[in-house]
Amino acid sequence: MYFFESLGYSNTQWALLFLCALIVGISKTGVPGIGILNVPLLAFMFPAKMSTGLLLPMLAMADIAAVFYYRRHAQWAHVLRLLPWALAGIAAGAVAIRFISNAQLKPTIGIIVLLMLGLNYWRNTRKTVPDIPTHWSFAAGMGFAAGLTTQLANAAGPIMVIYLLAMRLPKNEFIGTGAWYFLILNWLKIPLFIMDGRITVETLKADLVFVPVIFAGAALGALILKRIPQKRFNMAVQLLAVAVALKLAFSVVNLL
Repeated sequence: MYFFESLGYSNTQWALLFLCALIVGISKTGVPGIGILNVPLLAFMFPAKMSTGLLLPMLAMADIAAVFYYRRHAQWAHVLRLLPWALAGIAAGAVAIRFISNAQLKPTIGIIVLLMLGLNYWRNTRKTVPDIPTHWSFAAGMGFAAGLTTQLANAAGPIMVIYLLAMRLPKNEFIGTGAWYFLILNWLKIPLFIMDGRITVETLKADLVFVPVIFAGAALGALILKRIPQKRFNMAVQLLAVAVALKLAFSVVNLL
């Protein structure tokens, strides 16, 4: 009890961290779109930069579980195609974080995600079956956007969802490819977050408390994935991405 009190968090904040840890686990192995919910939830209850520092180690731990479950399903061609551009986005985000607040970034992320989801919807409603985008510019744009938004706000989930849906990957390959992609990016980001002061000894102590919850959520997510048909899986991740993108986009009201 003294340990919890020593960190200075309220009971509500501890309850929220528990919920977010569970969602992180589920999102990494079962329903990827739900993970973006943690970004506004934590930013609501904690200072903006601190919220991203609390979330990143949770994501990094959950990535290990996701890779363990789906290590044989990754499509490495997609990972390697996106990775150089994502690293460039992370570098840009590391510079930009010094000049922009999360409050200013949230509506921007939401609007970008909504535009990309709209484009994906248009492609899928055409009379002809949409081609899988193979031009390098698609991977470059998506990779850079994912790297930038993950460095600034841990909010690249919807962007990766859109890319993997556009590739029409089966659900296991969808999760496995995303798992390896984010494992690499999130662990590379940790030193940058430490240098920015977003990850501290105190935030790490809080994150360690919830490691069992993260792995329990990962196990639950793997069970959920087995029971979701492919079409419902695609629909679920798109609806979740739309819902939270709307929330982020309309947060611009708070800036006016």
